[in-house]
Amino acid sequence: MNMHLNNILFLDIETVPQYENFDKADDAYQKLWEEKAKWMLKDEEDTPASVFDRAGIYAEFGKIVCISVGIINDRGPKRELRIKSFADDDEEKILKQFATMLDKHFSGDEHLLCGHNGKEFDFPYIARRMLIHGIPLPRILDISGKKPWEVKHLDTMHMWKFGDFKNFTSLKLLAHVFGLPTPKDDIDGSQVAGVYYEEQNLQRIVTYCEKDVVTLVQVFLKLSQLPVLTEEELAQG
Repeated sequence: MNMHLNNILFLDIETVPQYENFDKADDAYQKLWEEKAKWMLKDEEDTPASVFDRAGIYAEFGKIVCISVGIINDRGPKRELRIKSFADDDEEKILKQFATMLDKHFSGDEHLLCGHNGKEFDFPYIARRMLIHGIPLPRILDISGKKPWEVKHLDTMHMWKFGDFKNFTSLKLLAHVFGLPTPKDDIDGSQVAGVYYEEQNLQRIVTYCEKDVVTLVQVFLKLSQLPVLTEEELAQG
């Protein structure tokens, strides 16, 4: 794999349940969620409705409301991080725009995708939602039949594990471990659905997602033993 920084697309997604709450879902969806939620019911008072906030993490029950991407441009006199977001209430619109961008700019053998837990969450979630909407998979997401070393995906969580698969390490924890600054004004990931449905504040979610992309880039650079981006370099983008 060509690891030139310009060839890596860093990304993060934000997802929400397809419905604001369990009661608003159609009957078929409710019955399928009840089956899925059985293993989540830990306490006597737990119900499929009470754990419905977790529906957004499953591609079958959730939808994407924001995809933020970043690329490090280091071909000029200074490095700069360029960030772009695809966000809309219409998930199909987001996915079509994102697919077009990948097909146009990230379809070569030299290109790579990078996320934190991207191999387990972001990349397959995007691919599954594209299939649901009948959107042809961009080459970089279509890994069917490929050997592991042919898949052009990087994952900072896997980079940190060094082959150890016993536990999950959050991006926030890695940023702290490496002494990287993290925004104090962010919403928590568990609050995204509330911000989307109750506040109807998609821009707040976009800001949160873009900040995660910045942290992802900085963690990747640390894991790659490369200099992190300075405040000036971040501002250039």
